[in-house]
Amino acid sequence: MNDLEYYNSFEERLQLELLKLCNSMEALDPVLAESEDITEKWNDYATPYMADAIEQVNDYPNASIAWPAFMGMAVAQWWDVDWLANQNNPYEKFYGVEGWDDMDDNIMVNILGFPLGSPEEVQIRDVTITCAEKAIAMIMKEDFEPGSEKAFYMLARTMKVMYKIGAALQLKRLGYKFQKYN
Repeated sequence: MNDLEYYNSFEERLQLELLKLCNSMEALDPVLAESEDITEKWNDYATPYMADAIEQVNDYPNASIAWPAFMGMAVAQWWDVDWLANQNNPYEKFYGVEGWDDMDDNIMVNILGFPLGSPEEVQIRDVTITCAEKAIAMIMKEDFEPGSEKAFYMLARTMKVMYKIGAALQLKRLGYKFQKYN
């Protein structure tokens, strides 16, 4: 198996495991709901996010892995509200008062509209952190040297999956369902 096949396989396994986990928590349906607009938007945010997260991942691994899920939720919200008006929102729109450090709180309160400590916020945070912990456990089972190129790509693939899971969580909250068309 070459490197690309390895990374693709890891990404698929991770997405499947997180989807199963979210389904067991009754947060997602068995099939990941996606929108091409939302999924492709990760490409615009991945580079600046990785630049922020790489500096934080050793000290704050859960946050570094979880924040893309919050970003996915925000993009799904923007997509639902008015995609034409929101599709070009800059990465910095996710930042809170403290920049990257309180990105999750900013998204919760100012984009999703859930006050901190509200039942919705607590439930969303619980699911997201549980997914981040599962993702970290899966990463740790892989054979790579910390700080290596392989570690970077594993982290990048994990963040992409977390973004997609977050978007799916928000789409479900908004009432969207995956429907297969023949």
